[in-house]
Amino acid sequence: MKLYSINAGYFKLDGGAMFGVVPKVIWSRLVAPDANNLCNWAMRCLLIETGNRLILVDNGMGDKQDEKFFGHYYLNGDDTLDKSLARHGFSRADITDVLLTHLHFDHCGGSIVRQGDRLLPAFENATFWSNERHWKWATQPNDREKASFLKENILPIADSGRLRMLPVSETGLVPFDDVPGLSVRYAFGHTDAMMLPQVTINGKTLVFMADLLPATAHIPLPYVMGYDMFPLTTLHEKKRFLEEALAGDYILFFEHDAVHDCCTLQATEKGIRAGTTGTLAELWGS
Repeated sequence: MKLYSINAGYFKLDGGAMFGVVPKVIWSRLVAPDANNLCNWAMRCLLIETGNRLILVDNGMGDKQDEKFFGHYYLNGDDTLDKSLARHGFSRADITDVLLTHLHFDHCGGSIVRQGDRLLPAFENATFWSNERHWKWATQPNDREKASFLKENILPIADSGRLRMLPVSETGLVPFDDVPGLSVRYAFGHTDAMMLPQVTINGKTLVFMADLLPATAHIPLPYVMGYDMFPLTTLHEKKRFLEEALAGDYILFFEHDAVHDCCTLQATEKGIRAGTTGTLAELWGS
């Protein structure tokens, strides 16, 4: 099994929203805001090559929205999904599976492309993976979260006939479609039934953190995003996961950290914190 870090670009979000109740005077020491209080974040995906499968975890926000939409998020940098795939010798046509951690636009928007007046899968040979519980949550959204669930990103996936669902577990790992070494753990605080892919090979474990831990700056327990639907649930999920990850010497892969792909963990007087940070190749190996 080979793992590749795939950067779909960078975008900006309000720093206060990203750090919830933590005061700016504290969080701004970790992630510097611009003059508009916006911080830069990556849309980093994970590509898993195993056997005859090429599995892409999340795919950024895509490019089919209008100018007004993108004006809110200040896309920046030279990285795109296609460029990042090509850097490793792949194209969208090579992807066999797209595993969507959840259906917020910055995680699944690249699933669908606009061709004239048609909305079509961006990965023409891929199966898309979600779960029934989150799919219902996203397609029947609450008023607070519905701006993050865009129908044009979601419904065409089902219309394509290539959507499959994983079972949901609140207590343990779910194997991913009989792919050795790949499983999914669930989190319920950020949004309902978010999936966190976990790779365990040769005694090493890497977990794709999605929005449970968007970046290294979110490792301290109170650092919970204002976007989370159930912040106390996130707090408890973080605590349990960080204790497990520290004991198991896991590598954490960050979707939104603009600087670091990954980190390990260490115990400190202030609690569990980031240990060694670096690229996927540095911490996991090639």
